Amino acid sequence: LVSVPACCSARYNLALLACFGFFLLYALRVNLSVALVDMVEPNTSLAKNVTSNVCPEHSSTINVPRNTTGQKYSWDADTQGWILGSFFYGYIITQIPGGYLASKIGGKLLLGFGIFGTSVFTLLTPLAANLGVGYLIAVRALEGLGEGVTFPAMHSMWSSWAPPLERSKLLSISYAGAQLGTVVSLPLSGLICYYMNWVYVFYIFGALGVLWWFFWMCLVSDTPETHRSISHAEREYILSSLKDQLSTQKSVPWRPMLESLPLWAIVVAHFSYNWTFYTLLTLLPTYMKEILRFDAQENGFLSALPYFGCWLCIILSGQIADYLREKQNFSTVCVRKCFTLIGMIGPAVFLVAAGFIGCNYALAVAFVTISTALGGFCTSGYSINHLDIAPSYAGILLGITNSFATIPGMVGPVIAKNLTHNNTVGEWQMVFYIAASINLFGAIFFALFASGEVQDWAVSGYHLHRN
Repeated sequence: LVSVPACCSARYNLALLACFGFFLLYALRVNLSVALVDMVEPNTSLAKNVTSNVCPEHSSTINVPRNTTGQKYSWDADTQGWILGSFFYGYIITQIPGGYLASKIGGKLLLGFGIFGTSVFTLLTPLAANLGVGYLIAVRALEGLGEGVTFPAMHSMWSSWAPPLERSKLLSISYAGAQLGTVVSLPLSGLICYYMNWVYVFYIFGALGVLWWFFWMCLVSDTPETHRSISHAEREYILSSLKDQLSTQKSVPWRPMLESLPLWAIVVAHFSYNWTFYTLLTLLPTYMKEILRFDAQENGFLSALPYFGCWLCIILSGQIADYLREKQNFSTVCVRKCFTLIGMIGPAVFLVAAGFIGCNYALAVAFVTISTALGGFCTSGYSINHLDIAPSYAGILLGITNSFATIPGMVGPVIAKNLTHNNTVGEWQMVFYIAASINLFGAIFFALFASGEVQDWAVSGYHLHRN
């Protein structure tokens, strides 16, 4: 099997376009968290409740005339919670159907229209907010529906596009876009709100999403066979590398799939990882404001720092994982387990440490950053494992694990908010403890039960035909 150079190849072009797609998806997902601060009348938010006075105020505010032309709404804390959570209610519904549809109609259309739809609803967000809070919640839930199909669709595409020994590299490039989207859109949304008006946060990112969709529809195809400009050598290379891995049977083997322990190992790991991830994603700005008492402008950049670390770790770990498998002959399962352990125990340790360093801002930011960054190793751990155990059904498997993994997005922040009523350091330590112990459990469960081999039920149709 002669490897085909990566530069300008169809599979790497796909990875880069996907990277931009996920960049926009996450930008469209987190922009509301930033804009919401500006959309709410100051007296209705919780700014005046108990701010823990353990740490001294410290902000070097640069006084810039702030734009205040944006419409303001009087939503209380509970309403804001519903607005932020509504996304996940849509998101969880389309995970498994998304994986199933991708295996039937192909990932290209599904991913393309998932992002296109999300962009259109983002453009409608300011209008929905004006019509009333119910409309806004509905639009956010619809965005969730659109985004729900994207990860399963992408996994499904990679099952036809990614040669087994390049999986970690290709998938880590495409999914790292998500972290980058968080990194760029948190501070950028803050600046747009600050200098322009919050409505532009939705207009700018929404328009970029529509633009991306045109490129995606023109340049990408579902499989190497149908690609217009792929080289003959690359097509042969990809197809021959996958020939013993794909199933030809038309029906999905639901029962053996759901009885498969390696699949449940991924479910538990995915759930545990997301618990920490979503708790931090939604509450880090609050922690920095209420406990460490950073001013909001510093906040956007500091909130983005952990995700920048995570992006770096994802890209690096993808390269290292494939190097270990290809050049050092490490078994796939060994690499997946090691990377998952680093990516889940590392964050647990630093997260707990972050709760115990008092008001040392630099250390707090460093620990939270290291905690989130190390999580990036999981992308080359359990995240890609769907493709190792059942390439033909990778989209459906991701739909199943991501459905479970969306629950922490709905539940985690709510529990954390309930635990931190008085915003004391002790209460926040509790939040970090819970996240860390869930992470630890997930890591151990995955290390015990994961597999790196294609499962029998995933190729059964293929073997029947071959004999």
